[in-house]
Amino acid sequence: MSMIFERKLPIPMEVKELYPVTADLEKVIAKRAVEIRDIFTGKSDRLALIIGPCSADNEDSVIDYILRLREAQEKVAEKILIIPRIYTNKPRTTGDGYKGMLHQPNPNEKPDMYKGIVAIRQMHLRALKETGFSCADEMLYPENYRYLSDLLAYVAIGARSVENQQHRLTASGLDIPVGMKNPTSGDISVMMNSITAAQHKHTFLYRGWEVHSEGNPCAHAILRGYVNKHGQSMPNYHFEDLVHLAETYSQSGLKNPGVIIDTNHANSGKKYLEQVRIAKEVLHSCRHDANVKKLVKGFMIESYIEDGAQKIGECIYGKSITDPCLGWEKTEKLIYDMADLL
Repeated sequence: MSMIFERKLPIPMEVKELYPVTADLEKVIAKRAVEIRDIFTGKSDRLALIIGPCSADNEDSVIDYILRLREAQEKVAEKILIIPRIYTNKPRTTGDGYKGMLHQPNPNEKPDMYKGIVAIRQMHLRALKETGFSCADEMLYPENYRYLSDLLAYVAIGARSVENQQHRLTASGLDIPVGMKNPTSGDISVMMNSITAAQHKHTFLYRGWEVHSEGNPCAHAILRGYVNKHGQSMPNYHFEDLVHLAETYSQSGLKNPGVIIDTNHANSGKKYLEQVRIAKEVLHSCRHDANVKKLVKGFMIESYIEDGAQKIGECIYGKSITDPCLGWEKTEKLIYDMADLL
């Protein structure tokens, strides 16, 4: 048998009881949820800034980074609402390599899924307690969402998952904004179909249950660039791309048209320093077209304490072990520059 069942993991309810959210923290989460939802429904004209490490690989450095974001948030609160990235799952193109804290709480040790479940819940809880931020995560595995469902402020569906039926249907049952990335092919009709599915009601199989979803009116687009037939990274954040997406939305009948611009990945060709220029270019586009301004709800930026990336085992504090990230000094300046441009 090629699939070995190692052990039965605890259900989400059991883990939540071991690591609970207090009544005071529930109030913080609820307040943040309203503020974030207001951005995606158009009640607020603030921008959402979903920002943080490519992967959350070390609890202490991640919390250190988010504490720095807290200081920046106070200075830009009228214009920008920060949602820190605590990405605990890492999709891998070939399936090889570090798959995130859920798999390996310690990147230098072998995978341990139970320790990983506990570690990611503790890290999200710690961020909430110490910084007042409810955070974002990627829903790589739809069945694992429930381990964090009472903590998360935002969920993204990746470029390789956006065509998957289970991701779409699970997103339709979430009560927080869900961003659907365009697929790596760049075909935005796939992304729009995914948003449509997520906004509709469904009956489906989830964690061994027959469930009914009510639809998620805050499901929206994320533009992250794409790869052409020659394997080259191509951007889709330019003015013409945004105008086209606005027109596509207007013909779709979807609720709450909106897009988050992912400034890294294929949009930057993984040249992480380009994120600064890309964010500013998009803000410039917003100033030149009212429909584009209304459509753009915010940005997704990969940022950490140190510039760039390192190999697993190098142990440079606050430096990414997956994709290269923008360091804190440049990040802080970018946040303030963005606020000045709004």
